[in-house]
Parts: sequence; structure tokens; C-alpha cells
Amino acid sequence: MKLIIQIPCLNEAETLETALNDLPRQIQGIDTIEYLIINDGSQDDTVKVAKDWGVHYVVNFTRNKGLAKGFLAGIDACLKNGADIIVNTDADNQYCGADIEKLVRPILNGASDIVIGERPIDQTEHFSPLKKKLQHFGSWVVRVASNTDIPDAPSGFRAYSREAAMRLNVTNEYTYTLETIVQAGRERIAMDSVPIQTNAQLRPSRLFGSMFGYVKKSMLTIIRAFMMYKPLQFFTILGSVPFFAGVGVGIRFLVYMCLGQAGGHVQSLVLASTLLIMGFMIYVIGLQADLIAANRKILEDVQYQVRRLAYGGKPVGASFRNDGYERDGLDEKTGTAAGRELL
Repeated sequence: MKLIIQIPCLNEAETLETALNDLPRQIQGIDTIEYLIINDGSQDDTVKVAKDWGVHYVVNFTRNKGLAKGFLAGIDACLKNGADIIVNTDADNQYCGADIEKLVRPILNGASDIVIGERPIDQTEHFSPLKKKLQHFGSWVVRVASNTDIPDAPSGFRAYSREAAMRLNVTNEYTYTLETIVQAGRERIAMDSVPIQTNAQLRPSRLFGSMFGYVKKSMLTIIRAFMMYKPLQFFTILGSVPFFAGVGVGIRFLVYMCLGQAGGHVQSLVLASTLLIMGFMIYVIGLQADLIAANRKILEDVQYQVRRLAYGGKPVGASFRNDGYERDGLDEKTGTAAGRELL
């Protein structure tokens, strides 16, 4: 059973060694623990610090491509190198390395395929009162959109089984945390959360420049994910607003017509017709989007099968037990030299 811990990095030379030193060297039930960093276009000595420390893999981008693309590149590299479980953490040592065992335990027990660390948001001192409220609100919106009960959706401290990792798809360039939960909820992937602790802040967050920017990007990400994965429901709700408004205005016109006063309310008839047509057109868009979503589901299944053929191995997690197996043509020794650059 191999665990690979991946860390996205952007100019993290000052804090990376601290984060690496905090990671576990052994966990009961895990045979091998390896470490991987995603160098997302760093301009400092991030890669040198990682190699000097002894990380096993470096995914290297010459230019910054964003958190979401870096995350997926790391997942791909972990799968290629035979990871049975993948843990994602941060380079600023925000999360306690000792809690990684809590993350992987439900996967080892076959209870979950994705486990997300629940931070003590209300007790985190460097979170402002506004950010705490927004974190709770954003998590609530994601729970509604994904039909899950994950209490801390923005948390990047999470573990994936091999099965779940091969099903991941992220189209957003801002972050992966919210969209992957909505996707997992849609795919009915077994998902759980465990309480974790956080360390003292070493540096401010670089994910957003302002609170307004954070709220804007997060809401757009949630809406886009909801529209992609539940399009018929989304456009039905959206189209119902003008449609039923048009029905109300139309009823008003009919009342005046029955009273013999329709002549002065022709504008209501025009407005009602416009709103009804708008609502109907949005309903039609919803049907078309639902057909596209069905086709997307087929493509995702094809992509999953391609990944299974490319990466080999029987997945472990909620749906698959690790009863001892051989990977299909995959050499576990491939690319295990310290500091090897994958990209």
C-alpha cells in the first residue's frame, strides 16, 4: 500500500522545509510513503529546497498555471507512480502533518474514497469574522449543490483513493476544492470528513487578493459547477422566474379583460408574452444542457477507463478492498529516485 503526499508550491522556499518536516514518515497500514511537490512556476529556490530535503518527485511548470491545474498534474503524477492513496496538503504548513493518518484511515478501512479535513474555522485566530462567516456560507452552498454533508468545503487538506483520483475532472482554473465536491456528490463517490487541527499562520493566503475577490471567484465556481453537473435543475429554477412572472402578469391582464378594461392594459399582455417566451427558452436551454451533461458523463466514463488502462492497478477505498493484487504492467520502482522531475 503506497501513499504519496503531494504539495502544490509557488515560491515556497521559506516555508516548504517546515511543512515537509511535519509530514509523517510512517503510518500503520501504509507500506510506503513518498512525497511529491508541484512547482507552479516558482521564481525562488522552492525546487532546490525540495530536492535537498529528499522529495521523491517534482512536477515542474516553467510558468504559473494556477492551483487547479497544478493539483491535477500532481494527481496524474501520483497515479503514474503507483499511489494507492493520495493526500494533498499545503506548503505553508497550515495543516498538521500528524492528521494525515486521520485522513487515510477511512480509505484504508474501505469506508470512503474521499476524506476532507474539517478545520476548526471558528477557533482559527488569523481568520477574520467575515472570512469565517463566508467559509460557513460557502460550505453550505456546496452542500446544497452537491447533496453532501461536508462541513468545510474549501479545505485543501484531503485524501483520495486511487479509484476516486482516476475519476477526478476539474475545469475551473481558480481552485479544485469546491468543484471536486460537487462532482463527487454527482458521481455518488463515498465521501467523508474528519476534524483536524491547523498550525499558526506562516504567511498570508495567496489564493485571492481581497475578500471581495475570494467571494466572487468562489460563487462563480459553485454556480458553474452546479450548472455543469445539475443543468436541468439549474435552468429549471432560472427559467421559472420569468415564466411564473409572466403567468402572474397574464392573469392580471385576463382579470382586466373580464372586467371589460383590457384596452388600457395591452402592455401587460406584451410583458406577459415576453416573460413566458423567455422562461420557455430557458427551459429549452436546460433540456439541451442536460443532454450535453449526459454526453459529458459518457466521456468521463471513457476517460476513467483510459486511465485504468494507462495506470493499471486495482483501486482501494469504499468500493474496492486491498486484498493483495498486482498492478497490470506497472513497475512500482519506476521513477522513485529522489528529486526526479516528471514534467
